[in-house]
Amino acid sequence: MIRRKKHHKKLYLFILVIIVVLLALVWNPIYKNIFLKTAYPEKYQSLVDKYSKKNGVDPCLVYAVIRSESSFNSNAKSSIGALGLMQLTPPTFDWAMDKTPGKENYTANDLYTPEVNVKYGTIVLSAFINEFGNESTAMAAYHAGRSNVKKWLVDPQYSKDGKTLYYIPFADTRAYVKKVESTQKIYADLYYNDNSK
Repeated sequence: MIRRKKHHKKLYLFILVIIVVLLALVWNPIYKNIFLKTAYPEKYQSLVDKYSKKNGVDPCLVYAVIRSESSFNSNAKSSIGALGLMQLTPPTFDWAMDKTPGKENYTANDLYTPEVNVKYGTIVLSAFINEFGNESTAMAAYHAGRSNVKKWLVDPQYSKDGKTLYYIPFADTRAYVKKVESTQKIYADLYYNDNSK
């Protein structure tokens, strides 16, 4: 019995030391950045840079959407049929293709191609930001659909000025918008603010 207690004390002490060492590493600015950059990578950087610039969208927002939507899995498919990195549905993809000059003949399966997905995902983001006037409302539309957001904007329960949502009635959309905004900030701090490099 005494031996067992000593063994448990040693095990607890070992676990405590490991936790303290891990916390020290995570909170050390150098190791913290390494840890965060592993959790928040810049995968598909050339595509994100190219199409965010072309479509006038913050690259940090694009990374935040990709990480939140698919965790950088280009073969992701949701339960509602959204596909690829930025999880576009085929109807949204068709809508985005109609908005571009010289319509390309892509099919829904092409959404699994990272370049096609990021190109049209940023077109959708840009269109929503231009239509709704701010990123938060645009992200609500990206998640819940334009028609829902339009209804919410004319309802004084959700919007006081008809332009900004101060309350999003869908809990999953509220959580999504918060997640994207916090992820966008992390990307900005990690990769785009001078003091973080």
